[in-house]
Amino acid sequence: MGASPITSHVLDAARGLPARGVPISISYAPTSSVALAGQSTVIARGVTNDDGRCPSLLEPTHVLAPGVYTVRFDTKTYFALHGEKSFYPFVDVTFEIDQPAPHYHIPLNLAPFSYTTYRGS
Repeated sequence: MGASPITSHVLDAARGLPARGVPISISYAPTSSVALAGQSTVIARGVTNDDGRCPSLLEPTHVLAPGVYTVRFDTKTYFALHGEKSFYPFVDVTFEIDQPAPHYHIPLNLAPFSYTTYRGS
């Protein structure tokens, strides 16, 4: 079984644990101007598992087109599950690809008042 061409791993830095139950969506726009105009299309939705991962956001056979992708992490919902407020109700990680690679991993290290991300492997 193959993997989704876009995957994520969310870690709760305050708890030192994987962040289970974070709703994630992926949106696509063919150009940055279309994305900036708010005309992206949601192409996938999922929720992180016990390991803080969402391995099946897209079908493994999905071919990524050149364009702008946004991975949205619904952090407000996650922190509400723990009875906490979050300064950031959601985190958008937007990236542009010209020549699609077979896989993009978008990790998120999360805390109530901060977050970090990077291009993973």
